[in-house]
Parts: sequence; structure tokens; C-alpha cells
Amino acid sequence: MTFEELNAQIQNLRNLPNVDNFILGYSTLGQPIHGFHLGNYDGKQIIIEGGIHAREYPASLVVVGITEYLSTQTLNGGIYVIPLVNPDGARLVLDGLDFVPCQKLKDYLLHINDGSLDFSQWKANAMAVDLNVNFSALWGEGSQNVFCPAPGNFIGYYPDSEREVRQMIEFTYAVNPSLTLSFHTKGEVIFYGFETLTPEEIKRDEEIANLISSINGYIPTKTVASVGGYSDWVSEYLKVPAFTIEIGPSSAPTPVPLEYLPDAIEKNKTVPKELLNYINITSQKSR
Repeated sequence: MTFEELNAQIQNLRNLPNVDNFILGYSTLGQPIHGFHLGNYDGKQIIIEGGIHAREYPASLVVVGITEYLSTQTLNGGIYVIPLVNPDGARLVLDGLDFVPCQKLKDYLLHINDGSLDFSQWKANAMAVDLNVNFSALWGEGSQNVFCPAPGNFIGYYPDSEREVRQMIEFTYAVNPSLTLSFHTKGEVIFYGFETLTPEEIKRDEEIANLISSINGYIPTKTVASVGGYSDWVSEYLKVPAFTIEIGPSSAPTPVPLEYLPDAIEKNKTVPKELLNYINITSQKSR
């Protein structure tokens, strides 16, 4: 797959019925970060994001497939979809360095990648910062954090340093969602329960993770020693349920081959709608 093919599938969502499209912002190298909305703008809202790790672009395609399904459904609320948070990184993985406009930046990225033109294992953005450890949620305290520029796990020089991260933060504050879903690869697990949450909030999230598991069959797993991610930030700052769903079996190679995606889409396509229904029911009970 090329980046052009990936981007075409994302942009084709604009042609679906009942889907509004917008530009969330622009990446470090000026590529648009596409966003979509389904359902109503009144009522509870969910945010779905994918592709924050470059080599996990197959998760973006799963988000596309889920969005295609949701466009045929009547929703009790609204769903915002950001299929590809890290377009620069995904383009590095799929196309290599040719699109990078500056020779000095090309040389820098090549150096960070140990001189290899093969960027297939790259997780970071175009500044060699891993966006999913750059959020200001116990930033720099993760067990796998890296403190120098690297293909993956580099936290950045300070929290929220990256343009893509800041735009996701601003967007999320503006939406004020009741729940967020982040799609990654791999392992077929559902991560929940960031460590800054209260025991009551963790129990709440565990119950929802079990609901998700009843739909997609993935294993609910309490988050441990993983910080600085989007779901972590949502948990800490918005205090609403936030989940990271890992599609594809742990035995699959990286990037996850596209042959695994139809199964992942089928297992997860009803999850957002069911969560919207759950949120609406529980909010009515709490009144």
C-alpha cells in the first residue's frame, strides 16, 4: 500500500451519506489531518482516533471500515472520527523519505533510523517524537519511554511539544466527549484504567471494557506503566472513559498485514454505537 492509497480511502469517507467532514489541523510537514462526524451534534459525543503510531496505519483502515458501517446507522448522539492522527509518520512508513521537503530533515531522519531507508518499523512523527507518549499525562514516567529522538517511544523534549498532539488536545476540549476510543495494533486487547483515576472511575471503565469485550471478544487489560498517550490524557484531564483497542493478533507481523483487517472491522464495527447507547442509558439512570 502507498500513502496515496491510504489517504484516498480516508478521503472517500466524505462521499458517504450522513457524514460531515472537516480538517482538524495540519501535521508538522503540513499534511491535513482529516476528521469526520456522524450522527447528531446534540447529545453525547464519542471520539474515535487511529494512526497515531506511524507503523500502525492498518488501525486507520479499521477506523475507516467502522466509519463506513456507522454511516448506515441511526445514532443516539454523535461520533467524531480522526482516522490518521500522524500522517507524516504513516507516509514515512509507506513511501519513505522522498516526500520530506528539506534535505537536512531527510538526513536527520535517516540518521535516527540508523541509516536505513526502510521506515516500516517507524512509530514516531516527522520530528522523531512518538506522539502517543508526548501527552502531558505522567509524561516521561513510562517504563518504555526513550529520552532521545528515536523511531519509537521518544517522549519529546517537553510534554505536548508536537503540533499533532496540541491539535488533538484542543479538538478534544472543544468536543468535550463522553468517551474516547483509540485504535492501535496489535494484541486484541482493550486497555483501560489510567493510574491517576480514582478506584470508582477505574471500576466504571472496567465495566465498559467488559462491555466492549462482549462485542469484539478482545481481552480487557488494566493499563500498567504506560503513560503519555491520548487515552491517558483524556482519562487524567477530562475524567471520562478512554480506551485503547489493539486490533490484530499478537502473533501478526508489524505492520499488521491488511488480510487481518476485515476480521478486525467486523468485530469492532458495532462497538461505538453500543457505547453511545450505554452512555445514554447510564446518564439517564444517574439523573
